[in-house]
Amino acid sequence: MFELIRKTRANLKNDLLSGLTVALALVPEAIAFAFVAGVDPLVGLYAAFLVGLITSIFGGRPGMISGATGALAVVMVSLVAEHGVEYLFAAVVLQGIIQMLAGAFKLGKFVRIIPHPVMLGFVNGLAIIIFLAQLGQFKMADANGNLQWLQGEAMYIMLALVALTMAIIHFLPKLTKAIPSSLAAILVVTGLVQFFNLNTRLVIDMASVAGGLPTFHIPQVPFSMETLHIIFPYSVILAAIGLIESLMTLQLVDEVTETRGRANQECFGQGLANLVTGFFGGMGGCAMIGQSMINVNSGGRGRASGISAALFLLFFIVAGSALIEMIPLAALVGVMFMVVLGTFEWSSFKVLNKIPKSDAFVIILVSTVTVFTDLAIAVGCGVVVSSLVFAWKKSERIKSSTYIDEKGAKHYELDGPLFFGSVESFKDLFNPKDDPSEIYINFERSRVCDHSSIEVINGIVEKYKQQNKLVYVTNLSADCESVVKKAGNLFVATVK
Repeated sequence: MFELIRKTRANLKNDLLSGLTVALALVPEAIAFAFVAGVDPLVGLYAAFLVGLITSIFGGRPGMISGATGALAVVMVSLVAEHGVEYLFAAVVLQGIIQMLAGAFKLGKFVRIIPHPVMLGFVNGLAIIIFLAQLGQFKMADANGNLQWLQGEAMYIMLALVALTMAIIHFLPKLTKAIPSSLAAILVVTGLVQFFNLNTRLVIDMASVAGGLPTFHIPQVPFSMETLHIIFPYSVILAAIGLIESLMTLQLVDEVTETRGRANQECFGQGLANLVTGFFGGMGGCAMIGQSMINVNSGGRGRASGISAALFLLFFIVAGSALIEMIPLAALVGVMFMVVLGTFEWSSFKVLNKIPKSDAFVIILVSTVTVFTDLAIAVGCGVVVSSLVFAWKKSERIKSSTYIDEKGAKHYELDGPLFFGSVESFKDLFNPKDDPSEIYINFERSRVCDHSSIEVINGIVEKYKQQNKLVYVTNLSADCESVVKKAGNLFVATVK
């Protein structure tokens, strides 16, 4: 529907222009997520700068943008509310250490086990979250502090500016690609609002973005086991959510750019970024799917795009806050709405009736859980359900053909994997009472996968032994034999 993704090679001009566009979009997002976490806006802005800069330099995916995110903010809010922001800084430091260890132990490869339906659900869920987050910009606090929808002229102006922003982003690339369409849309809409003095909300209405350089700051918490007991659960959750969102965003950017990032290096880069951020008064962060899509849509491909986005953001904080504060929120909302349209996998609607029902269920499940809980739980649910479905299907695939040789021995020729899910089907294949005195179980087209397999084979052998019958297990592959050896001398059968 929308040709938002354009596959281009990295070049410095595109990286710098896309970096500027991303920096403009980072400001309201960082402020909003700081409010969600219950901390000062500068804590979110410093996180966006530091995490974005360090991951762009040391991470494993050029062109991917990192910063303060809502997925982490919703976890941080209870820690800040109960113990204060200093404990948050300490938790972010520990989060970084855990993520660096994940990179050192090469745990990034486990993202490969995430099935494609889970990936689709993750992308759709995040697109919905980004969309819902923008709806807050259509509300204002009344005299009692309660948020109310904009009314009358204010709503019409807001909708018109959002629509104009989206139209520029969509149609400008058809005329010229000399300037990123998102940046052009922000500049045009800002110019119109300032020239006609339109009554609409600006960035300054959210909070001031003026500040100085971030300074080194050791978290002011007691260095004790009690502190570790408080922050450790939060740090583990933050590390897990951060890595899952980062690595899945990495996969998405890989597909869009038709290149391949390095998952383990990205784990290390994310960890280093959070470790440093915690010591400079930032709330920590991870990869941002929305800003990453803005970057690649605007032509950003190299590390310079992320580095320039971070440096532009720092410039806005230190020296250019007055320019940023005059940008209409409608322009930024329009940019994010286009990100939603480009991120959501519309093709998933077309394939729901063509793919297995279990895969369709996983897509819907992950999307729903992502919206109503958090990313880690959603991905975990998706992987568990997919694994159970896989185990159930594989459990039905183990079969056996039998024949009696000239010596009167019966041969069972297995077909299909033997694992915990198929052991019951495996038991039903045999008839110890009626079988002859010699049995051969041929594993040439089967595999012994786990300890449950060994136990069930041992049980079958015991049943035949009780009938004074011999069982021979044949044609175990080398990997199956290694499983048997590791389990010890469980087989009472003769293995040929």
